[in-house]
Amino acid sequence: MFVVGLTGGIGAGKSAVSERFARLGVPVVDTDVIARELTVSGGEALPAIREAFGNSVFSRADELDRAALRQQVFADPAARARLEAILHPLIRRAAGQRLAALDAPYALLVVPLLLETGAYADIVQRTLLVDCPESIRVERVMARSALTRAEVEAIVAAQVHDEARRAVADDKIDNTGGLDALDTAVAELHVRYLEWARAAGGL
Repeated sequence: MFVVGLTGGIGAGKSAVSERFARLGVPVVDTDVIARELTVSGGEALPAIREAFGNSVFSRADELDRAALRQQVFADPAARARLEAILHPLIRRAAGQRLAALDAPYALLVVPLLLETGAYADIVQRTLLVDCPESIRVERVMARSALTRAEVEAIVAAQVHDEARRAVADDKIDNTGGLDALDTAVAELHVRYLEWARAAGGL
């Protein structure tokens, strides 16, 4: 299976890009979706999260209090490392299982922390970066969520710097333009990925 790893900072537009690939028939495995599945009520990761962080990150309804957990992990690098040590192996396993079950020329694996974790180097053949200036990304996230500027900037600060992403990405989509430009960029990459996948032995 030829796998393209899609990454980019928070607010860059990864969902908009992956949705466009999906419309072209490309299977999409999104690690954010997997992470949410692992942390909903009854999720596989909850017992370990409770053991690591205690009841303070759970609501009275015994559901994960995501805001409380987010405050802890972005204020304390050690806490963030504990959470990542719980979630990342589970996410990596689930992503691998879903990719293995696919029957397509290539798939898109969406990993916001693709560069930070380094956990997918043996899976991903190409890295696609959705790029956008940090100032625009911060405004986008504030507009779509209840997070303050300080909270968004803390999340941005915890991620790899934009220049580091650009230095290692195989392909880039500039998402500062309109939706038509995004459609065109995705369509062009789709043709190239199909060619490379077939050359690599895909369907």
